[in-house]
Amino acid sequence: MKRILSLSAYVMISFLIFSCSKPKEGNKEVKDEIAKFAKTAVKYDDTLLDDNQKIVVQKLYEAAKIMDDIFLGQVYSGNTELKESLKTGDKDTYELFNIMFGPFNRLDHDKPFVGDKAKPDGANFYPEDMTKEEFENWIAVHPEDEAAFTSEFTVIKRDGEKLIAVPYSVQYSENLKKAANLMREAANYADNPSLKEYLIKRAAAFETNDYYESDMAWMDLKDHTIEIVIGPYEVYEDALFNFKAAFECFLTIVDPVESKKLDIFVNYLNDMEHNLPYPAEHKNFARGSESPMVVVQLVYSAGDTKAGVQTLAFNLPNDERVRKAKGSKKVMLKNIHEAKFETILTPIAEKIMEPEQLKYVTFEGFFNHTLMHEISHGLGPGFITVDGRKTEVKKELKETYSTIEECKADVLGLFNNQFMIEKGVFPAEFENEMWCTFLAGAFRSMRFGIGEAHGGSNAIIYNYLLDNGAFEYNESTQKVKVNFDKAYTVLTDLANKLLMIQATGDYNASKELIAKYVVETPSIKILRDKLTHLPVDIKPEFQIEK
Repeated sequence: MKRILSLSAYVMISFLIFSCSKPKEGNKEVKDEIAKFAKTAVKYDDTLLDDNQKIVVQKLYEAAKIMDDIFLGQVYSGNTELKESLKTGDKDTYELFNIMFGPFNRLDHDKPFVGDKAKPDGANFYPEDMTKEEFENWIAVHPEDEAAFTSEFTVIKRDGEKLIAVPYSVQYSENLKKAANLMREAANYADNPSLKEYLIKRAAAFETNDYYESDMAWMDLKDHTIEIVIGPYEVYEDALFNFKAAFECFLTIVDPVESKKLDIFVNYLNDMEHNLPYPAEHKNFARGSESPMVVVQLVYSAGDTKAGVQTLAFNLPNDERVRKAKGSKKVMLKNIHEAKFETILTPIAEKIMEPEQLKYVTFEGFFNHTLMHEISHGLGPGFITVDGRKTEVKKELKETYSTIEECKADVLGLFNNQFMIEKGVFPAEFENEMWCTFLAGAFRSMRFGIGEAHGGSNAIIYNYLLDNGAFEYNESTQKVKVNFDKAYTVLTDLANKLLMIQATGDYNASKELIAKYVVETPSIKILRDKLTHLPVDIKPEFQIEK
């Protein structure tokens, strides 16, 4: 009871602080931020669904909306009350709040646009006044708590003088029970046995806080039309340690024709690992080789993946035990790719790139890089040994992990696209397309903010390749281009650095790389300033909500 009263008082204080802070005067700044998101209809072909499947999709959509509610609370302790207070206020501020899932601008280093309170680094996963040192000291004195404290699926709270770990199944029990009931109802209408099994096991996981069996079941989905993943996955929101997973959902429909085209890549996963530019003793062949790849139409996204910038694809699960047994699944959102290529990427390329290389910016270059990016998340180190300890890369790299991992996936995405050219899977002329499309795409990602994992990873790549002559910036034209003669050699060097940081769990080297290259260099600033009047991303308007 003492802990509950303490939390209630804390939330009320946070609410009062925000409710007494009016949105910034005039709202021009807020309108400008909203304008950075181009409203885009996200449609799917519902003729692919029979009557039962339409019921399944509707119930899963209702469960997905619950992920929105849980994630809102994970972002900031006062979010739910603040959202209610904004409903009757300025409509633009309320709209931006919903885009950002809180009063912090995700495109501007989480700068508050309601009030002046800074976003806690640990979001709402830890006590706001808890420091990294306090957390680490507690584990040092109480090693028996380490597993629970570093778990992706617990919230850290104060209990008097103590820190305690509260399972998600307890912290979010009311919402998770509602979601579990909807998923069981959906399972009753699911004719596909593997989908039915996943939904039942994932519903149970919401109540037990053990996601392993349901992740395994998700990897075993076969011959299914409805592709859904729902639950706590990515750790980007936890900027304190990158330990805690945020709730999200992707509700999609499989595109069978496009998915069939990807079958060939599964046969090359071990070859890709063999080909990586780091010593053989570190190479990881323990991850499973099943690694299905699917092209889908997005029906609805929820929670973490919908906040701010929209996701193009995903590679899950993140549990290294599942990856060891079965690999990971790469899911490509084709309708989101198409929207972003036309609305975002092409106009960026026209503003920043030398005219002679614009012809190499293609949808295939965009789509295939995302594909290889997601495949590359499943390559490289996972479980590692540091000073005789069995551990994981993400635990050793702490808050730097997300940026380094995204950077690795982008670099290896290019590296493996080149490998596919050498193997004859892609034509030789695709080489120029992959480089030029990536260069334009790097500025698409950096506009998300270089303090964010994807933007930061692209800042590393751009600055590193620029420093070493693989990218060339022309000060007189204020345009940039690829030096095709140097690009692969420089990329290979950067790939080695990233892979060795992960293989050795070198936290200090990770921090040094980020400090050196995650910076707004002069050419980044000049080129980004040229993009000011272009939308940064899309704001999806989902067909299912109409």
